[in-house]
Amino acid sequence: MSASAQGLCEFIDESPSPFHVCATVAQRLLNAGFTELAEGDEWPTKGRFFVVRAGSLVAWQGNGEPAAPFRIVGAHTDSPNLRVKQHPDRFVSGWQVVALQPYGGAWLNSWLDRDLGVSGRLSVRSSGGVEDRLFRIDEPILRVPQLAIHLAEDRKAVSLDPQRHVNAVWGVGGGPRSFLGYVAEQAGVDADEILGFDLMTHDLTPSTLAGADGELLSAPRLDNQATCYAGLEAFLAAEPAKHLPVLALFDHEEVGSQSDHGAQSELLLTVLERIALAAGGGREDFLRRLPGSMVASGDMAHATHPNYPERHEPYHLIEVNAGPVLKVQPNLRYATDGRTAAAFALACKQAGVPLQRYEHRADLPCGSTIGPMTAARTGIPTVDVGAAQLAMHSAREVMGADDVAAYSAALQAFLMPG
Repeated sequence: MSASAQGLCEFIDESPSPFHVCATVAQRLLNAGFTELAEGDEWPTKGRFFVVRAGSLVAWQGNGEPAAPFRIVGAHTDSPNLRVKQHPDRFVSGWQVVALQPYGGAWLNSWLDRDLGVSGRLSVRSSGGVEDRLFRIDEPILRVPQLAIHLAEDRKAVSLDPQRHVNAVWGVGGGPRSFLGYVAEQAGVDADEILGFDLMTHDLTPSTLAGADGELLSAPRLDNQATCYAGLEAFLAAEPAKHLPVLALFDHEEVGSQSDHGAQSELLLTVLERIALAAGGGREDFLRRLPGSMVASGDMAHATHPNYPERHEPYHLIEVNAGPVLKVQPNLRYATDGRTAAAFALACKQAGVPLQRYEHRADLPCGSTIGPMTAARTGIPTVDVGAAQLAMHSAREVMGADDVAAYSAALQAFLMPG
């Protein structure tokens, strides 16, 4: 199966949380003949494998060659959203309320007046200790209501306080109700068995093609599930030759990646070394592989906004449906340099897709990616790339439908340099 806009819609709708992203990717890898390995087990020498650590996943196609350099496509599984607090139950002015708080740089006003479901992970007591269970409710149980314009101090804008103004209503009357009790009931477990949880909201509107001719793709979580999907399809189509293909999907990018399984952790470096060791090489062999390796840090890119063109670099048009985007920032908010830019430009030529080059305005703060930290942690040359979109960090985002296949084709060529 090659990457497509409809395929991305299905992927996103299957994956409301980072844990579900990993489950979706894992199932597709299993269907393609990959084997899941446990980090505590001894790893085989040759084959197609993956490991999952919470909301992160690393997959590779091992050819048993201890000296082959790596070609890595990296992305992140998390997206900005509203997450359930540890003590969620409130009763305010006759309303049953669930207390939420923003995760990452969520564009808060975009989450108002939407039908929201809940998804994530429950850590449940079991006979073996603690068992993690994926959980989702795809029913409109939560809603964060907007203030009526007649009650606003300024009718042009309402300033949202993340502590007070993003809590969700889910019922009326009767006093506070146990939200975790409701979740437990839906999950088919006793509420007392839930020892921990990571629960978050998701927009229930299905992903869809949009525009008069279906040229656009409207969906939640394009940042960065579009890269997870495009990278997965590229990885599945790649074949190990001179380089060993690797797919690395990390949680927690939106909050700095500083966790046991974020891009600032040892996860990728440890997996790469164990691949070399399993192939019969030693640490010296592993270290010798790194200078010839390369990472494509895939994330989304800002298309030029038609209503705010002045917020972009002048004479520097970035369009949707115009090919992948190479991202450059001289102060290293992106990891790209001249040599890694050249490698991705060659990949685009090999794939037969156009390349766009993005640079952020010098007078505006620039976001970052897993690229700089991955380069610093591993010492592997890294290029930052993406696909153009509007409304980044909104509850609902938009990109070009044709860019899905083009982006994936470029990533596949990157994994298999000619």
